[in-house]
Amino acid sequence: MTSEDPDTIAYGRLMHRAMRGLIQTVLTDVAERGLPGEHHFFVTFDTRAEGVAIAPWLHDRYPEEMTIVIQNWFDGLSVDDEGFSITLNFGDSPEPLRIPFDAIQTFVDPSVEFGLRFETQGHDDPDGEPPEDDDPEDEDAPHHDAEVVSLDTFRKTH
Repeated sequence: MTSEDPDTIAYGRLMHRAMRGLIQTVLTDVAERGLPGEHHFFVTFDTRAEGVAIAPWLHDRYPEEMTIVIQNWFDGLSVDDEGFSITLNFGDSPEPLRIPFDAIQTFVDPSVEFGLRFETQGHDDPDGEPPEDDDPEDEDAPHHDAEVVSLDTFRKTH
């Protein structure tokens, strides 16, 4: 069982749920209508997370985290409540990927200077919030906090 304090609002958990929903809505819209204007996304995710499905050679090359760019060419974008699937081109080799929302570390759209970062913390988080998980019995599940990410790392320098 989780030890949720009824006298405390779990803002970190609520923010994570809201930001996950935002990413799901944006990607669902892109799957249905395509990328509008100059929009494109940098998505960094934990390649070790449960539910991530990438080619073995990609996992060997990116054993901990990977950043993908959803911009010019992508195929088969499908979104569900748990994550998204997409085929991207890696050196003229189309590769399907499956990325659960809980694996996402950053989601950035530099065209409009928008970004989110999800911090993963252990269950012994000092603010005492329970993990965001549908199974309250799983006390070892990671806890995610969401925050706006600095876009400086994604800016082009001229």
